[in-house]
Amino acid sequence: MAAFRTLRAVTADDAYANLALAEHTEGLSVRDAAFATELVAGTCRGLGLFDAIIVSAAGRELRTLQPAVVDLLRLGTHQLLDLRVPAHAAIAATVDLARSAVSERVTGVVNAILRKVGAHDLDGWADRLRADRPDARALLARHPQWIIDAFADILPAPEVEALLAADNTAPVTHLVVRPGLAEVDELGGEPLRWSPFGATAAGSPSAIIAVREGRAGVQDEGSQLVAWALAGVAAPDGPWLDTCAGPGGKAALLAGLARQAGQRLLAAELQPHRAALVAKALAGYADPTPVVIAADGTRAAWPGGTFARVMVDAPCTGLGALRRRPESRWRRQPADLDVLVPLQRALLRSAIVAARPGGVIAYVTCSPHRRETVEVVESAGGVEVIDAGSVMPEVPDAARGPYLQLWPHRHGTDAMFLALLRKR
Repeated sequence: MAAFRTLRAVTADDAYANLALAEHTEGLSVRDAAFATELVAGTCRGLGLFDAIIVSAAGRELRTLQPAVVDLLRLGTHQLLDLRVPAHAAIAATVDLARSAVSERVTGVVNAILRKVGAHDLDGWADRLRADRPDARALLARHPQWIIDAFADILPAPEVEALLAADNTAPVTHLVVRPGLAEVDELGGEPLRWSPFGATAAGSPSAIIAVREGRAGVQDEGSQLVAWALAGVAAPDGPWLDTCAGPGGKAALLAGLARQAGQRLLAAELQPHRAALVAKALAGYADPTPVVIAADGTRAAWPGGTFARVMVDAPCTGLGALRRRPESRWRRQPADLDVLVPLQRALLRSAIVAARPGGVIAYVTCSPHRRETVEVVESAGGVEVIDAGSVMPEVPDAARGPYLQLWPHRHGTDAMFLALLRKR
């Protein structure tokens, strides 16, 4: 039931799976919460594939079924084809769920379609799809074709396959300390490979005292590295700015690093509710206290030429975080780029204006897509590109020309892109 309610929130309300899971698994045992998480994450990863299989098994289009019934069938198909759940148990549990969550009258159709799904294993369905659908290869890789094409535009073919496989594997949770408020050994897990601020989670993050007290948090190592890179480049003295700070992970790390350098951070976030999350993440810092405001990064609420270091963690398609947000691969569309890219360019232009001469701007996206990364940076004027790879020589195979590009299959991080720019 927790998995079904979460999936309904994802498909009907565009909820983030991880946030909806946290809400609906509260109170479950550790084992049950883990199973619900796998049910949801696995179903979200394979959504396009499962939909194609359900259509073939049912002999009818999904639009002829209730949306709630479609989600039931997706959960059942994931259990039948991906998990070690016996077929009779997967079908019986899904039919029982249909009865309690929807109504008795849909149990017959759920039972009939899942029996047809279970008549073939995944290899059998793969053969049928290859014979019937031109997009079978992309569906079996559990990615839309346009995302595979975007990856293939950057990576050699063998690495594309490795990246797709990494996207389909649940990531290890990474933790991060707030510099000056906690030490890495308080986190309990193994230290991260390159970031000196983090460790892997040895259990539930909420069980760690430093996390509960707000002195540490959950953050992918890739996000830690791009924030650390901005702090590590030579720059003039002066305050620091995070222009798109929500929900506050990078801002919290930057605030601690700025404090150690004797500087102060201004964190800006457009949405007031996300600005409140930033303020919560920074609440442990004092002397100097970071400043958090709700403001549009494209329409500066600060005078130009003010900041020594500026972080632009731009809104993007999120194609670099498909391991952690598997639902977004089916939610995002190529047309989204036409909205996001002008915003990204505007944010970068505003950040350059905000920086003082000689100041450093970090342009960051959690997407490797060429339109969101290299093309945005190349459109900027009044800056010189700093070789980001030389700033972090300890991270192997991360150079993308003068930029830094992390990858799940190479580095075990999200596919973070970083350009470091110095204002002329």
